[in-house]
Amino acid sequence: MKVDAQQQAKQRDLLYSLLGDLPPRDRPVGVKHLGEEHRGAYILERLVLDLNGVEVVPAYFTRPVEAEEPFPVVLFNHSHGGNYTLGKDELISGREYLQDPPYAQALAEQGWGALAIDAWNFGERRGRTESELFKELLWRGQVLWGLMVYDSIKAIDYLLTRPDVDSSRIATLGISMGSTMAWWVAALDPRVKVCIDICCLTDFEVLIEARGLDGHGIYYYVPGLLKHFSTASINALIAPRPHLSLAGNYDLLTPPKGLDKIDAGLKQAYGEMGASDAWRLVRYNTGHFETAAMRYEILEWLRQWL
Repeated sequence: MKVDAQQQAKQRDLLYSLLGDLPPRDRPVGVKHLGEEHRGAYILERLVLDLNGVEVVPAYFTRPVEAEEPFPVVLFNHSHGGNYTLGKDELISGREYLQDPPYAQALAEQGWGALAIDAWNFGERRGRTESELFKELLWRGQVLWGLMVYDSIKAIDYLLTRPDVDSSRIATLGISMGSTMAWWVAALDPRVKVCIDICCLTDFEVLIEARGLDGHGIYYYVPGLLKHFSTASINALIAPRPHLSLAGNYDLLTPPKGLDKIDAGLKQAYGEMGASDAWRLVRYNTGHFETAAMRYEILEWLRQWL
């Protein structure tokens, strides 16, 4: 898997083109501040962002109390888990399959900020079923995952408007659906310096072999993707930027054979770019959840690279 910057740019354009009809990439971002509150290690800002021109996007920005500005920021991508109510609140409230404390506090204690948005159909954007929304968008030539990725990329546009954010030190992370969002956004947007995915680095072809397609929601599926990309080739677009992946060997959403394939491909890609130490896959004999050891690795990786 030979990797060079010019080829990466072409591949990014191709990957982005598969995401259906999207709003203009260069449309301005708007923001409305609804208020803020002190929460110990951080200030919680409640925001409404205009990212796509179709529907507004509720968001949280957490600002560390003890940090010099500008500070690094993590784009936190919430998970799915069949809970359409939680959305961005996962950042501040946590989840049953995430470690304590919630990431808002854990990141703030290190002097890092965080941004979380409600993805399409989640949190304050809920009200339709996922199937209903997917079908409507399909008729209109749009892809649900494409619109979700678009909003996440535009959320980075918003971060770059903030004088308190160090634009050269933006990371992204998440678990499950949030994991997939992390590596898609990092692959498509070179402004992401560090990528961390938790429990959802899934090889597409191996998932088909394992008959595991129904383990992922319908949002996950992009028409024509397998004609052009594998999971490894998408993730190779992140190289040589630092990328940490954490997986459970008993996780049905990430079959072990697929993890082997991806790891081999990315070791080659990072090696060819002289950045072998910037890719790491850590596997545990666990299922689909974050362990204490994973949280330790994540914070250490961010300290090293962010």
